[in-house]
Amino acid sequence: MKTASFLIPLVALLFTAGASAQTKIFRCGNSYTNDEAQAKAMGCKAVEGGNVTVVQGTRVNGGATASAVKPVVAPPGSRVDAGDQKARDGEARAILEAELKKAEGKRAELLKEYNNGTPDKLGPETKNHQKYLDRVGELKEAIERSERDIEGLTREISRSNGAGPAPR
Repeated sequence: MKTASFLIPLVALLFTAGASAQTKIFRCGNSYTNDEAQAKAMGCKAVEGGNVTVVQGTRVNGGATASAVKPVVAPPGSRVDAGDQKARDGEARAILEAELKKAEGKRAELLKEYNNGTPDKLGPETKNHQKYLDRVGELKEAIERSERDIEGLTREISRSNGAGPAPR
């Protein structure tokens, strides 16, 4: 038993001695390395004391580099086929017209609810006049927004009718 109590601390001492036998760490400006040959070549200084963790980075392939990869760029003279362009323009016009109909429907609903500035009062608004005024203001703003949307959509549709951008 005495031998076991003597051997256990001895074995623990051997394990800790092995753990402290790390390689030297060198400081090269703002970077650190544990490669002694590289440190000598770069004139790095050994770091004494303190714990520095060195994480091995990935190696760079000798083949293609990031600068060798070039983005695919269409030649400057390439154009879309006229038939394809007409189809795209037709689809865009159909989408704009659908949006216009939707915006006009929304405006019609808002105008109906607005009732020339005197919408019907809802339940809680009969007792609290400020809620009624707030709702009337919100309706008026929503109508103005929908009218601006309709104006913008009609401008876009008129631009799509012409060959180029509309004159300003």
